[in-house]
Amino acid sequence: MRMTNGAKIGIGVTFVFLAAAAVRVGLIYRANHADDNVTTARGNDSPTNMKVDPDDNVFLKKEHPDSIADEKALVGTTVWVSAGGQVYYYKDSGKHVDYAHPVGLLLQNQPMLIKEVFEQSAPKSGNAVFRIAAGKRQVLLGFTMPGSADPKAVYATPVGNFDGGYNLYNDDIFFYDDPHKLFDYWGPKVWAAIDKHEPQVGMSERQVMMCVGQVQTPHGGTYGNRTITYDNSGHPLTIDFENNKAIKITPGE
Repeated sequence: MRMTNGAKIGIGVTFVFLAAAAVRVGLIYRANHADDNVTTARGNDSPTNMKVDPDDNVFLKKEHPDSIADEKALVGTTVWVSAGGQVYYYKDSGKHVDYAHPVGLLLQNQPMLIKEVFEQSAPKSGNAVFRIAAGKRQVLLGFTMPGSADPKAVYATPVGNFDGGYNLYNDDIFFYDDPHKLFDYWGPKVWAAIDKHEPQVGMSERQVMMCVGQVQTPHGGTYGNRTITYDNSGHPLTIDFENNKAIKITPGE
């Protein structure tokens, strides 16, 4: 029986389809076996066997402020310092500060009860712009320090500036949730040392940072296996880490 052109075309298309399917099955087979080989070669380093640091699973809230209204929304709330040793604070004399006479640097984890928001022109150099640029004017938060020697005293610290638009750095400076609760699994012994700003042998890099602040100078190596000098608000400490545990703490640089 003579085959029509239409039938020939149909058979040809079917042949091509079957051939393509066979190639695809072969590729899938090879890919699956390649994955098996990679998993076998990795052994204990495969993703299913990798140890996860619980600190990496802690959710740190971000507010992304971009207006004075966002800053005013903080009034009446408590934040905690995450940028320890980086931001100066001043006595608040009725929505005004004396930039020439800072009280000191905000310490890591310091709780701050926000009282007010204001703007003030800042000098172009010195302590005032150590962390926050002057811009046309700085944005400052007035606050008290719960639990301090004088919990009613009002201070202020810059959190951003206005320079044709608002540049606000709350998310880089503060925790919006109590770090004692965020990292509660560290236990009371570790937190007692952190609250005293006294790093201890056996602490991880993150725990040491929570003691003395973020200003640090690493000296080679990789995270958890290196030596770091911490500024510690002007009282340097050099700490050696091994397997992400502090093994030696040396005062000075």
